[in-house]
Amino acid sequence: MDRTAQRALRRTGRTVAYDPSSTVSPLQVRAAAVLEAGWTGTSTVPSRSLYPHQWSWDSAFIAIGLRHISPLRAQTELDTLLAAQWADGRIPHIVFNPSVPLDAYFPSPDFWRSSTAGRTAGAPRTVQTSGIVQPPVHALAVWLVHLADPGLSRARGFLTRMYPRLAAWHRYLLHRRDLGGGGLVSVVHPWEQGMDNSPCWDRPLSRVTPAPARSFRRADLDHGSPEDRPTDLDYGRYVRLASDYRDRGYADGAGEFAVEDPAFNALLIASEYALARIAHELGAASTARQARAERLTAALVERLWEPAAGMFLCRDVRAGEPIPERGVSGLIPLLLPSLPRDLAATLVRTMCGPHFGLGGTTRLVPSYDLLGEAFDPHRYWRGPAWINTNWLLEGGLRLHGERGRADALRKGILHTAGASDFAEYVDPYTAQACGATGFGWTAALTLDLLHDRPAGDRNGVTAIKGGDQG
Repeated sequence: MDRTAQRALRRTGRTVAYDPSSTVSPLQVRAAAVLEAGWTGTSTVPSRSLYPHQWSWDSAFIAIGLRHISPLRAQTELDTLLAAQWADGRIPHIVFNPSVPLDAYFPSPDFWRSSTAGRTAGAPRTVQTSGIVQPPVHALAVWLVHLADPGLSRARGFLTRMYPRLAAWHRYLLHRRDLGGGGLVSVVHPWEQGMDNSPCWDRPLSRVTPAPARSFRRADLDHGSPEDRPTDLDYGRYVRLASDYRDRGYADGAGEFAVEDPAFNALLIASEYALARIAHELGAASTARQARAERLTAALVERLWEPAAGMFLCRDVRAGEPIPERGVSGLIPLLLPSLPRDLAATLVRTMCGPHFGLGGTTRLVPSYDLLGEAFDPHRYWRGPAWINTNWLLEGGLRLHGERGRADALRKGILHTAGASDFAEYVDPYTAQACGATGFGWTAALTLDLLHDRPAGDRNGVTAIKGGDQG
């Protein structure tokens, strides 16, 4: 390992032993430097300019990468996030840094008013947060961080702290967000699903009267091209949904937007498997959680699988019907170990077919149907490729025996991350960088894919797949 690499890794707080004679690639050094630049002392911002606070699923993905260079810092990342959990169990999608000016990001703490509007739901009093949530990838992240250094994890009581918080988080989703009555979780805002302006939301969003443009100022346009970001009309609808939810005291079930999303539910299922592994590690019963994951998988197939589309579709709960748009969300259930074999094979064919083009017209899986009328290769989640969704799909391909395709996707992710300066997202045809560069989860998941895993842990997804619970 050269001195430059040693300095970069030491600055990240690396606590695991390494071989001084080993080599570290320039890409690893660059990725570690991105995470170092975003470190606040207790968590990592996704982007210093565009996203200057702590985001929920960003921190989970960042911890998955950080575990390879500093398991201690990866644990701290998740400790900080879950310390902001509400009493009703929800993990908010933003934890605000009080040292950041209010006008640096919108919606800011004075919009969400978590400590007052969220009082009934149990919002914390000592930290300001948003009132909505993001995809539940946290238990998977916690388990992977534990595996990076089990001795450190046990000495610090990491899983003992995390388990009751994660159990409460899943309980909130399963009990409070089953708005369709079919056992799946609904999101009540596009920001909750994480794919903000996906065309999958256009139909349910069309029922929402947008907030007047003069009632808010978009700080995101100070740091990103308007062509790469959601439109003002979309943003007005996001603001209206969020303000209505806030004004109801963050009570679930009464809003105009409620969607069962395949990726959100697939990540909950993956985290249920991970929570079963955590329970077993702690000496608690784990079979009920594994059984719940399998029941949720069956519910996902029953409610959201669309044979004609060859993939899962979102379901508009208010309209009581599927949304006929092909988004990358509908491929993410490939990461589930109990997905029926024929459905997994169909998802692979769809991913590699004309709608997503993997291995043919595209090197990475785009966020939306290449043939869809709303496809836009640069506009956020309406077509660009994202590293986090491709990381999940790489794991899903590997899990279901598609080693060659998984290897090719891994190679494509690593090349794109390096060539784009760790871009937030990229044009799926040209890999042109879009959004922010030096983006946190792009760097973190690059580190994860660069890590030389033992044969039994070729990707994060395999860590939750049945078998030995140790």
